[in-house]
Amino acid sequence: MQVLIVKTSSMGDVLHTLPALTDAMHALPGIRFDWVVEEGFAQIPSWHPAVDRVIPVAIRRWRKNWFGAATRQERCDFKRQLQLKRYDRVIDAQGLIKSAALVTRVARGEKHGLDGKSAREPFASWFYNHRHHIDRQQHAVERIRQLFAVSLGYDVPAGPGDYAIAGHFTGAAARHDPVAPYLVFLHATTRKEKHWPETHWRELIELLSPSGFDIRLPWGTASEYERALRLSDNFPSVVVLPRLNLAGVADVLAGATAVVSVDTGLSHLAAALDRPNITLYGPTDPGLIGGYGNNQHALQSEDNRLENLPATRVYAELAVLLSREASGRIN
Repeated sequence: MQVLIVKTSSMGDVLHTLPALTDAMHALPGIRFDWVVEEGFAQIPSWHPAVDRVIPVAIRRWRKNWFGAATRQERCDFKRQLQLKRYDRVIDAQGLIKSAALVTRVARGEKHGLDGKSAREPFASWFYNHRHHIDRQQHAVERIRQLFAVSLGYDVPAGPGDYAIAGHFTGAAARHDPVAPYLVFLHATTRKEKHWPETHWRELIELLSPSGFDIRLPWGTASEYERALRLSDNFPSVVVLPRLNLAGVADVLAGATAVVSVDTGLSHLAAALDRPNITLYGPTDPGLIGGYGNNQHALQSEDNRLENLPATRVYAELAVLLSREASGRIN
């Protein structure tokens, strides 16, 4: 069976789709997937063993100059690539009008998606041949697992979903010095109110100084690089990494003893790689879109303001996590 997935963004949403592919791969031997995804996240689907072809789309970039000559040509090229194959199923897991109209509508095959009461944008369901009701009051991973199961005709397997990408990075830990264990701090996010104050990060680093762990700071933009430099100032154990692509960041995360992160897409990547991870939440609710997987721990400020989540509380949680890691008892 050949299936096309439409799940274009964001990073967390793309990662949340992976366990559904694993379910289908085990339930329907021989099933293969192509995947339409935003160009910035195109590496992620390629890590899953059931994906054959990744078809990048650039809706975010195209809409900045929709009628420009170069954009029109790219859109024509994308449509040509999309229609090279007729699929047994097209599963739109995005539930948005723009992706349904620009991608799902023109794909060739029987189209499945969320019904009007289940989709984030109800009118997106107009573009599907088959509309499925999926309860919204559950984690995003479970919703997508159910959508795939009803679209492809099998029962959702019991137990938690499996991202099935950690094996792609097998050996990452071995490529790092085993006598120099390290932590990764994911300090960057897009919304100001989701940032943990720099003073709190530095206090956490100070508290960890006697532990012997190195701390690695990835970054993706100039402002994130400047923040990383400020966080590392006068701390010899803190390493500001070079700029890395997504696979490079995944490689670093795969070798980490543990991760501390704000609510960001890379936090979901840590979860997908089965790394012990403490995610710090302020205004967002981790219940429906938080870290999903083994050893994922959510810490939320009592008043939903991250500046009121103290470094001592994060350190206490991390100390327990590291103690379990040392004894091989993380559960």
